[in-house]
Amino acid sequence: MDDCLFCKIVAGELPATKVDEDERTLAFMDINPATRGHALVVPKAHATDVHDIDPEDLAAVAVAAQRVAAKARANLGATGINLLQSSGAAAWQSVFHLHVHVIPRYDDDPLRLPWVPGPGDPDEIAAAGRELAA
Repeated sequence: MDDCLFCKIVAGELPATKVDEDERTLAFMDINPATRGHALVVPKAHATDVHDIDPEDLAAVAVAAQRVAAKARANLGATGINLLQSSGAAAWQSVFHLHVHVIPRYDDDPLRLPWVPGPGDPDEIAAAGRELAA
């Protein structure tokens, strides 16, 4: 899709802090993070939402989300994880390329879902991304 932000990230046309990748999926840091280490997992093949995705790609996204969640616990000290997938505008989907939010949770974090996305500090996002990818 020519106008899809996540397709452009997958293609390397837009920058992203990548934290995990395999032949079907890519995980990168969310630039509007809910918590430190908040990442997105996307299928490399464009799919609008859960109703549009190839079942094998959906399975690959789930496995990749599990890997990123494990990295958040091991590398960032997360004590919990929220996995969030929104399909459709009514469900708060704002980028219409299926994605799963991997949101690390910490014992004292103030996050209440749903969060109101807002720009994060780029240097902090990059630092957390380096730790998460390690």
